[in-house]
Amino acid sequence: MSVAEDVVAAGQRLSELGLSPGTSGNISARDGDRIVMTPTGSDMGALEAADLSVLSFDGELLSGGKASKEFPFHRAMYRRDSGTTAVVHLHSPHAAAISCTPAWSERSAIPPLTPYFVMRSGQTPLIAYASPGDPSQADRMERLPFPFNAALLQNHGSVAAGNTMADAIAAAVELEEVCRLMLLLGDRPLTLLPEGEAEHLAEKYGSYWTAQ
Repeated sequence: MSVAEDVVAAGQRLSELGLSPGTSGNISARDGDRIVMTPTGSDMGALEAADLSVLSFDGELLSGGKASKEFPFHRAMYRRDSGTTAVVHLHSPHAAAISCTPAWSERSAIPPLTPYFVMRSGQTPLIAYASPGDPSQADRMERLPFPFNAALLQNHGSVAAGNTMADAIAAAVELEEVCRLMLLLGDRPLTLLPEGEAEHLAEKYGSYWTAQ
């Protein structure tokens, strides 16, 4: 499967899961020194490979449709980790809702509530609000001095990255699920994973969690 076909298939999958309402969200994949990305205003369930935006890392549009204004934070995730090959950004409802609430800690908006959240998403910082497309938000994301594969954009939605497209999708889906659980729990007292378990799981499964 080509990089473009991988992006198209990912869009169809996320649309089928109901995580891409309307024309919201975007997906990208690294293709050598280029980034292949869903174009602005596109329906992720109806993508065609020929319509995808192909950009240089400098943001120059090389081919395809008009690029999304949210390209900078995709690029930030690729710059943070040379092993990242795919980035998924969603406005899925539960993650977007939790992004409108205070962060649990500096390094993760969400506590270690389930093992699968830690294993697939890992610590998920809340990135301070900026207008959509404002490159200052991507700059803040890129400069954070600790590792992460997923983040919440305040009052906006989620970003998840992975070494494969499947990994990025899994991180995004699990983040949406743990946010749904947070909303179901409401203001009830939380029983989190036992002390040290999150760090153990992160090390075992290749995600990130720092004692917080």
